Amino acid sequence: MKAKSAFVIGAALGYLFGTEKGRARLEKAKGWADEKWHDPRVQERVSEVSSSATQFAKQQASALKERTSSGSSSTTGPDVDKPPMGL
Repeated sequence: MKAKSAFVIGAALGYLFGTEKGRARLEKAKGWADEKWHDPRVQERVSEVSSSATQFAKQQASALKERTSSGSSSTTGPDVDKPPMGL
């Protein structure tokens, strides 16, 4: 199954990059993507998501800072000195 998928993907990429028609289609797709990216509605949404992500990251950073500065000596991560079970 992997070999068949790799073949199909390889054939599609070969068509896009190797033939004149493929390159023309690729340029057309790039133009369409560029046009959509510069659409004001898309940029407005990108701005909203970016500000939401920034706000979320700041909230998580303060929560993480509180956890690490609380002075608890317990760890929740894996013990790095011991190999995983079964090895």
